[in-house]
Amino acid sequence: MELTDHHHRSQPEAALEPPAVPALPRPLSLTVTRHGQSTANAAFAAAEAVGALDTGITCRDADLSLTTLGRTQATALGRWLASRADGPLPHSLYVSPYLRTQETAELVLAEIDRAGLPLPDVRIDERLRDRELGILEMVTKAAIELHHPAEAARRRLLGELRWRPPGGESLADVALRLRSLLRDLYETEASRRVLLVGHDAVVLMLRHIIDELDEASLIAVDREGAVANASITRWSRTSSGQLKLDCYNTTAHLR
Repeated sequence: MELTDHHHRSQPEAALEPPAVPALPRPLSLTVTRHGQSTANAAFAAAEAVGALDTGITCRDADLSLTTLGRTQATALGRWLASRADGPLPHSLYVSPYLRTQETAELVLAEIDRAGLPLPDVRIDERLRDRELGILEMVTKAAIELHHPAEAARRRLLGELRWRPPGGESLADVALRLRSLLRDLYETEASRRVLLVGHDAVVLMLRHIIDELDEASLIAVDREGAVANASITRWSRTSSGQLKLDCYNTTAHLR
């Protein structure tokens, strides 16, 4: 039967609106750290300091291990967590599947165990993996400008949030998988303390999602400085049930 104007007018206004979706409960706190310094972190810093085209890295991004400094940073992070006076230990620890994050988590857990404290439940979650750069994985900025000038120009035009290298991910792609992870955390970790061990892109995109940063605000945060190895970023649940940023990219525990 064809609807008439009368039929349209007879529909209650409220019936056209989607039903409200109740907010999911939040963890008591959500803390994220970047892994300790990796061999690639050190190699890229050395290469870019002199404009070199090659880092000498030949393994997969997922197989990069910690440097001696990175292990020291991870141990310091674990020692700080085990001796914190400003709050209790996490109930759950979620870790990226990459080797450098696995090594970081193991060193953190070793310090908690050494202090005789209860260990958190540990879960590996691939959604915490680092941003995938496709054909530009392990390629220095100088090499990208020389060998992939069109891609370098496209990167500058689109901006880091939207630019997706061939075969890789944009930061917005990383945010998409982290939204899925957060929804699961809200369902399974309500009223628990959660620690995530991930990568710089993970930390930055969690700021983007949880703090509802638009692109301009996100760029401003990024320009303040890179996410430091073994740094701490933490949100705590407010009386209204939302997560509020306590600290971002802090490294005082490493000194």
